[in-house]
Amino acid sequence: MTPRAILPGATLGVMGGGQLGRMFVQAAQSMGYFTAVLDPDVTSPAGLVAHYHIEADYLDEQGLAQLMQRSAAITTEFENVPAGALVTLGAHRPVAPTADAVAVCQDRASEKAQFRRSGIPCAPFALIDTPERLAAVPDSLLPGILKTARLGYDGKGQAVVADRAALAAAWYALGQVPCVLEQKLPLALELSVVVARSAGGDVVQLPVQQNLHRGGILAVTQVPAPDASAALQAQAAASAAQLATDLHYVGVLCVEFFVTTDGQLVANEMAPRPHNSGHWSIDGADISQFDLQVRTLCGLPLVAPRQHSSAVMLNLLGDLWFGADGAERTPPWGAVLALPGTHLHLYGKASARRGRKMGHLTVTAATADTARATALQAAALLGLPAF
Repeated sequence: MTPRAILPGATLGVMGGGQLGRMFVQAAQSMGYFTAVLDPDVTSPAGLVAHYHIEADYLDEQGLAQLMQRSAAITTEFENVPAGALVTLGAHRPVAPTADAVAVCQDRASEKAQFRRSGIPCAPFALIDTPERLAAVPDSLLPGILKTARLGYDGKGQAVVADRAALAAAWYALGQVPCVLEQKLPLALELSVVVARSAGGDVVQLPVQQNLHRGGILAVTQVPAPDASAALQAQAAASAAQLATDLHYVGVLCVEFFVTTDGQLVANEMAPRPHNSGHWSIDGADISQFDLQVRTLCGLPLVAPRQHSSAVMLNLLGDLWFGADGAERTPPWGAVLALPGTHLHLYGKASARRGRKMGHLTVTAATADTARATALQAAALLGLPAF
């Protein structure tokens, strides 16, 4: 433990009141910390469970001053927190991750430039921010995926484009904002690595996670990754650690990877925070990604998490709260929780909407096959597709 460690009993602040903030608050409180959340939504999931909820915009000077007054250190729970707010906070309090690191992850062009600086392959791409650059896109990038350089998440701000006409139409439909066009690669797998790095440069990681997305939103995570070789997992883990080190990152970082059909590992994107795919660690590991977030923020020792159970995580979207006729309903939680090893996490959101992340279900078991079999039973009860 460093002399600068912030010990339990102090108040930890978090910018953002969503479910990631809620789980950070719960982890911090379990360790004896007080918590303060800044979020403009009176019913924000994290604000509902924190000791203090500062209802203010992320750039509100009085709100930021209140957060600084209450907090010994401050973190963030989503990457689109204005970097300027983090600069302001960082001038007065320890902030992890820093504004500089978050700014890289907020912009796809900067993110890909960082991949290249770190020597980590990513999909061939081009930046499009003017009609001239649109016209200069090489044919080799088509078909491709056009993504807004900023503010895209869960499949939003993206369009698959087959040819130049579709590319031009998509860019104009997105408002001619700066975009990145990525070559569409033939994919076999999607993996992610949650890495934590301390201010002293210590790095620990969760096991490599295998993910399945539907409609651009994470649907299923399996750990251990069933279809990734040990060599591929080691490469992904090493690449994530390299990125955290090169960014001088402090906090929890998730790096998402694609595995192509010819077995190549390519970086997709980074999230400067805990990640949906790491939620299984609350129930399947002795130290969760949120425990790691508390430790890195407070300068506490980083200990490598140990997975004690095989795990499958199912994302629970608001669609589950609506029947085939469109009428609202309550999902069959009783039947789901009757299955062995099921752990239900609902985020306390006031209303369900289709596509909205309402919670997750983690299934743990002694073996990966058992966890998957039980998760398939739970999916069938909920009306989710098999995987």
